Amino acid sequence: QVQLVESGGGLVQPGGSLRLSCVASGSIFSINVMGWYRQAPGKGRELVASITSRGTTGYADSVKGRFTISRDNAKNTVYLQMNSLKADDTAVYYCNAEGVVKVSGYMVSEIWGQGTLVTVSS
Repeated sequence: QVQLVESGGGLVQPGGSLRLSCVASGSIFSINVMGWYRQAPGKGRELVASITSRGTTGYADSVKGRFTISRDNAKNTVYLQMNSLKADDTAVYYCNAEGVVKVSGYMVSEIWGQGTLVTVSS
């Protein structure tokens, strides 16, 4: 069974930094796209950043210049470095993987992590 496990969330003061990690497990051969989404209280889920297996990245306008997404394909891990955090960044952050190919050749179209809470507050 393929699964994603996030870590690194917590409470941080405005202007501070956090680094989120997400590890994919389950006899994985490759993952096409990995990304981070977030859902603030009372709002819908939105894409924060994504990265392809070749390293092409994309960011929401609200986080450009402050957040950096990266991945280690050998470890099936994606990271989100978050700097200059604002109160508006408070949300549950979810890891997402698309186009997951298992060693057996079986493909999983999309999987989600359970989420990690980031709270930006003084």
